[in-house]
Amino acid sequence: MKRVGIVGFGHLGKYLYNRLIDDPNFKIVFIWNRSPIKDESIDKELILSNLEDFKNYKVDLIIEVAHPIITHDYGVRFLQHSNYVIGSPTALANQTLLDKLISTSIEFRSKIYVPCGAFWGANDIKKMATQQTLKGLKITMTKHQTSLKLEGELKEKLERMKVWDSSLILYEGPVRDLCHLAPNNVNTMAVGALSALNLGFDKVQACLIADPNLIDKHVIEIEVTGPFNEKLNQNFKCTTVRSNPALIGHVTGNQTYDSFYYSLLETLSEAKSTGITVC
Repeated sequence: MKRVGIVGFGHLGKYLYNRLIDDPNFKIVFIWNRSPIKDESIDKELILSNLEDFKNYKVDLIIEVAHPIITHDYGVRFLQHSNYVIGSPTALANQTLLDKLISTSIEFRSKIYVPCGAFWGANDIKKMATQQTLKGLKITMTKHQTSLKLEGELKEKLERMKVWDSSLILYEGPVRDLCHLAPNNVNTMAVGALSALNLGFDKVQACLIADPNLIDKHVIEIEVTGPFNEKLNQNFKCTTVRSNPALIGHVTGNQTYDSFYYSLLETLSEAKSTGITVC
């Protein structure tokens, strides 16, 4: 049985709590949220008022489903104490932080897990990257504008749109530069960059689109380019389109919740690996 702490109690955090509380493979030992947890059904003894107190608990797995700032502020300390699940992997676009997390994982023999979430085909892309046959990866994410929580220039670009009668391309370019501008929305793209080991955050391409017509779903298109066949004069290509039902204004689609939970089941493996595992 894995003793777990949940950091973040929004829609995904509540979903995971309800799944894990009934799963005999896990025992929840603490829950923390930035704002007070008012749900009367939660055992008050589980609620952690100060996240600094996490170190007072014996825990096998800390699950972050709050915000990338948690990994920035606590990720290294979590790994010194426990294995760590990063639900907001846009934090890992910070190369200095990523390097520090990996070195801490190796030093303390702890594991970093990044659930694949809404990213389809992660295992196949990892295989191609390992063989150096992955030549290109582009991830296009389209959501209703009210589902986007943006920062900086993208927030300003979105706010300038007064009449929504067509879709708007907000960003095209490397995943790394997008992660700090849309930290809550493009975790799928960060997972892609981590899976595409030979390309990484700088070479995996991102496209973020706001579409007023997407009132009941999020759409993610993943375009993979493989090796060039000289005889046939063409590259290997694979494109997948994932249409995920989602309520208007919600950041995360419905199917992603289930995907995250089943990724947690993969942490039950006792494989002796360190560093980052996309699961």
